[in-house]
Amino acid sequence: MFKKILIANRGEIACRVIKTAQKMGIKTVAVYSEADKEALHVQMADESVCIGPAPSRESYLVMDRIIRACKDTGAQAVHPGYGFLSENEEFARRCEEEGIVFIGPKHQSIAAMGDKIASKKLALAAKVNTIPGFNEAIASTEEAVKIAQDIGYPVMIKASAGGGGKGLRVAANDKEAAEGFVACKTEAMNSFGDDRIFIEKFVEGPRHIEIQVLGDAHGNVVYLGERDCSIQRRHQKVIEEAPSPFIDPVTRKAMGEQAVALAQAVNYQSAGTVEFVVGKDKSFYFLEMNTRLQVEHPVTENITGLDLVEQMIRVAAGEKLAFKQEDIKLNGWSMECRINADDPFRNFLPSTGRLVKYQPPQEGNGVRVDTGVYEGGEIPMYYDSMIAKLIVHGKDRTEAIEKMRAALNDFVIRGIHSNIPFQAALLQHPRFVSGDFTTGFIAEEYPDGFKLDSVQPADPKLLAALAAFIRYRYLEHIQMIDGQLAGHEMLIAKKFVVVTGTRVGSNETMQEIAMRVELKEGIYSVYIEEAHDISRYDIVSHWRPGQLCLRATINGTQQITAQVERRGVKYHLVLDGAHFECMVLSSLGAELQRRMPVKLPPDTSKLIMSPMPGLLTNISVQVGEAVIAGQKLAAIEAMKMENVLLAAQDGVVVEICATVGESLAVDQLIIRLE
Repeated sequence: MFKKILIANRGEIACRVIKTAQKMGIKTVAVYSEADKEALHVQMADESVCIGPAPSRESYLVMDRIIRACKDTGAQAVHPGYGFLSENEEFARRCEEEGIVFIGPKHQSIAAMGDKIASKKLALAAKVNTIPGFNEAIASTEEAVKIAQDIGYPVMIKASAGGGGKGLRVAANDKEAAEGFVACKTEAMNSFGDDRIFIEKFVEGPRHIEIQVLGDAHGNVVYLGERDCSIQRRHQKVIEEAPSPFIDPVTRKAMGEQAVALAQAVNYQSAGTVEFVVGKDKSFYFLEMNTRLQVEHPVTENITGLDLVEQMIRVAAGEKLAFKQEDIKLNGWSMECRINADDPFRNFLPSTGRLVKYQPPQEGNGVRVDTGVYEGGEIPMYYDSMIAKLIVHGKDRTEAIEKMRAALNDFVIRGIHSNIPFQAALLQHPRFVSGDFTTGFIAEEYPDGFKLDSVQPADPKLLAALAAFIRYRYLEHIQMIDGQLAGHEMLIAKKFVVVTGTRVGSNETMQEIAMRVELKEGIYSVYIEEAHDISRYDIVSHWRPGQLCLRATINGTQQITAQVERRGVKYHLVLDGAHFECMVLSSLGAELQRRMPVKLPPDTSKLIMSPMPGLLTNISVQVGEAVIAGQKLAAIEAMKMENVLLAAQDGVVVEICATVGESLAVDQLIIRLE
């Protein structure tokens, strides 16, 4: 067994590998860029080496520096994690040549599976189901249209070197096939330097289901069940689960055996994943093989009881697998939510900055958090947006969903935006709960994007009652102040008015909810009196002002966890992804609030502002230049994404307020028009 390994990665996966190495008694070396010198993986490792400036192409992707770090520290092996160099055939080969063990498959296996056209031919030879299609590089638009006609619409046009949704189009007719071929070719050349395109049948009602395989250097290969990764947004996975609610034991066995056959065909030694697209009739077809550890590997670990990182290390050290296929038993149900630093209410734009508050749910009882950040740390703009992975394990799918919803309510992130509200909305969507979804689920259910009102509270009156309870607890806190004049001690009123609306703080679309709070034997009873009804909420909670999460029992049975934030005179609550903002006033305060003038928002239609934190990479106009609606004005880069800013209306540039190369904050002014 190795005495020391180097982790050629960062973030949560680097921390994840370090945890297993520590458990195995193996020393670890972290590498880091200048932007990551305070990162969690650097703090966790036994040693650390700086390998260059912040951009990954100057640090984490520079093979020479990683190999030099291995030699300088005496690391015998390198674990690449996922992303960066994990599926780079040249890096695996160079490690082998330098006498460093690559904790992953041999470079020949990476090469064989890295090319989509070559891997499809290998799959056909190994008798793995493949999607009907044309598996040679296509030379012209005319040839592409003819091939699409022969296969039969709809078809999928794909770049051979593609990934992450780039170089991918679905065409339903000749016109779309011609346009898609040109677009994919251009995208593929720009993104991968390889413009080879192939075409295959588009499977209707598709699910994205993958099989985890594990092979050793002694010819043993097993499969560890499947993961359903169909909940995707723009070809990026959002929620993964194991097993799949769609797959039966017969289909699982058939898919698993084909995945093993493919792995054996390329002499696969390590953890790997064979991805399939599965039709609504349970027909399944090979998509690609990922020759690395997957982001979503923890759900497989939960249902099999195996540590996949440990297995990768043992295989790389030459050990045989300690189990056979018949030893693999699937236990319970596991789900994973990817917690990303992006703003779901602003079209998922990246959100970078300092984690002012970071309080993940407590681990244990089927809850696991894989993370690479900490409170007070920075989310840099140079890398992907993942903050953490939230993983749960239950006895069945229903329990797993319940645990995930509770854990999301418990996950506090402040200072930056996260996709937790979006995840919470998905977890309670009827189609997700029933298991009736395909890869098109998010696009179908949220065609106009995810908005603040996309998820509504199950019981708005409960949130109003909680707000009144919170106000009462604040007043109790104030009541405890020493030195009050005898006979004039503060008394807490029992009647409140909760003021809500789309614009809390003005009288536009304002709603008032009158309520009364009674405290008896530790129970806060909130009565909401309406014209024909009285609602009562008995709240039992030990919540105190300043605590981020309010845990309470409602009416003796319902257990809830809501996140609480006081913003000036307003209270902001979040429960199950639903946001509720209000003021809690006295009757007189509510009367005065009604008389407040409406504060109109400033006119920003002539201002071009940064929609996200990021690096200003381009300004395409000059002062005095006339611009037309839809014209490119500037570009901002953050977390591997480029966001192009377009003119919303015609105008003339009167001022440029930022310079190329500058790091911008959200809503920072870039260009002023008139």
